[in-house]
Amino acid sequence: MASAPANNLPIFYNDLIPLSSLDHADFRSKAVDSAPFLTSQHAIPLTIDEFVSAQRFVPIIFSAGADSVPLALMGLNEGVNIFVDDEGKLRGPSYVPAYVRRYPWMLAKLRPDTDELSLCFDPTSPAIGAFEDGQPLFEDGKPSELTQGVLKFCEDFEQAAARTGQFVRELREMDLLMDGEVAIQTPGNEQPFVYRGFRMINEEKLRDLRGDQLRKINQSGMLPLIHAHLFSLQLMRDIFEAQVNLGKGPIPLPAVPQPVEA
Repeated sequence: MASAPANNLPIFYNDLIPLSSLDHADFRSKAVDSAPFLTSQHAIPLTIDEFVSAQRFVPIIFSAGADSVPLALMGLNEGVNIFVDDEGKLRGPSYVPAYVRRYPWMLAKLRPDTDELSLCFDPTSPAIGAFEDGQPLFEDGKPSELTQGVLKFCEDFEQAAARTGQFVRELREMDLLMDGEVAIQTPGNEQPFVYRGFRMINEEKLRDLRGDQLRKINQSGMLPLIHAHLFSLQLMRDIFEAQVNLGKGPIPLPAVPQPVEA
C-alpha cells in the first residue's frame, strides 16, 4: 500500500536550489489555491506533532520496510487522493500535512561535508518567481518577514521530523510494529478487498507491555500518539467508500470458475 520515498529528491520536488539574495532579489511568493501535485499522491509523510489533528480525518499508517515513516493515508490505492479534485483543490474539510504546506520550500544540505542546512525551494513551483505581484522574498537585500516565517516553519518541521524518527526507533526497539492488513467486504462481492504493504502498531504486544515499558511510553508522551494512530485506522472504510463514490474504487477480480466434478 505504501512505502517510504526512494527518489533522490523528496516527493513533490522536481528540483531544489538555494535561496539567494543575489540571484533572487526580485523574487516574490504568491498564493495558490490548488496543489496539482497532490492529485495522484495517496500517502503523505506525517510528523508525530500532527497525529492528534490528523487522526480525525485520515488513517495514520507506517510505511513498509526497515526505515518506516508515519504516513497520512489520503487514498487506499496508488494514484488516488480522495481529498482533492482533479485540479488539486480541497473537496471539503480535511487535514493538510505540514509536509504539503512546506512545499515548495525545504531545508537541505548544500555540501556533504557539513551538517549546515540552507533554505532551498523548487524553482518549478508556480508559487515563486520574478512576479509583479505577490509578497517579496527580500527587502533591502535582507530576508523579508515572509521569508523569515518560511525559514521558521521549515526549522520547526525538521525538529518535528527528528522527534518522529526517534518515536519510530523506539517502536522498533519495543517490537511494536507489525505488517498491517485490512480486509474490506463490500455488498455483491464474494471476496473482500485486502490491503497490505504497510505497518501498524501491534495491539496485542502493546497490551502485553510490562509495567516499566508501559510507564516509559506513557511518561515520554508516546502512548497518546500510539492511540491516535490506532483510532485513525477506523477511517480506512470511510476512505474506501469515498473512493467508490468518486468512481475510483478498486475493480473486483472476476470469480475463478470452479472445476466441475464428473
